Amino acid sequence: MREFLVRLKNTNPFLLYIWSLQQQKRGIKSLKFFSDKEAIINLYQNYAGRRPNLVNPTTFSEKLQWLKLNYPNPLQTICADKYLVRDFLIQKGYESILSKVICTVDSIENLDINSLPKKFVIKATHGSGWNLICTDKKKINWFWWKKIMNVWLHNNIFWPGREWPYKNMQPRLLVEEFMTDKSGQLMDYKFFCFNGKAKFVQANKGRETLDHAQNFYDLDWKILPFGKDLKPRPDINIDAPSCLNQMIEIAQDLAIEFPFVRVDFYEVNGKVIFGELTFYPKSGLPDFTPPEYDEILGSYFEIPNS
Repeated sequence: MREFLVRLKNTNPFLLYIWSLQQQKRGIKSLKFFSDKEAIINLYQNYAGRRPNLVNPTTFSEKLQWLKLNYPNPLQTICADKYLVRDFLIQKGYESILSKVICTVDSIENLDINSLPKKFVIKATHGSGWNLICTDKKKINWFWWKKIMNVWLHNNIFWPGREWPYKNMQPRLLVEEFMTDKSGQLMDYKFFCFNGKAKFVQANKGRETLDHAQNFYDLDWKILPFGKDLKPRPDINIDAPSCLNQMIEIAQDLAIEFPFVRVDFYEVNGKVIFGELTFYPKSGLPDFTPPEYDEILGSYFEIPNS
């Protein structure tokens, strides 16, 4: 039922607009009435039914909440920004794996749809999941989608979950080239990196379908016995990317600065394409299944001064 409601919201721009407004209002309310610590505890408790241990965190989710409060590395603001992170990759020597940018705008009035190609992708550079994948701009309801994107530009991920790298991030819309891979979609490969070492990869197949698979693999591409939000699907085969070893090498190079980061890639025409860096997947809430993997994965990394 939950997945059905999510798909319904994601395929109906009016419902997505209403949902986006509600999320914005919740964030503003949280910012107004709660301190950072209180907001983090409330978010965690409402989701998990228990308070996080922020004094001596041991689980993956608790450590990410601790990092929100105690690890203000300014490089995270650059790397979480979907536009500024490009400069970080260029400095690291990875300009060749960047996608093509068509334009960036900081207001909805400056988004000229007529000047854009038939297909493209719009991302909020300061957001998570705030994306529009356009395969034919003539079929997009721009009246509602401009309203949705305008909400994005006046929203902030920091407000509800206190993911501090987003606090002072400049809101922008980034328009990128439309890409597909050999599957006809665009699969992403998410490398979970702990203290600079990639430990495992999340791969999804069949997003927005009733047969959605989300599997985790070790670095030899053997399926692992846990999932994140979804149970593993060993009955569904997800092929390893041909550039797996290159992805691992780049992910670890980009991750070396941080206690934890998830590094996302695509593979297009046999070439690695960078996706994004994520420091708090799902705001660091405990969504691994079975639940004991929250504790197991928490043992994979050390937090500063812990």
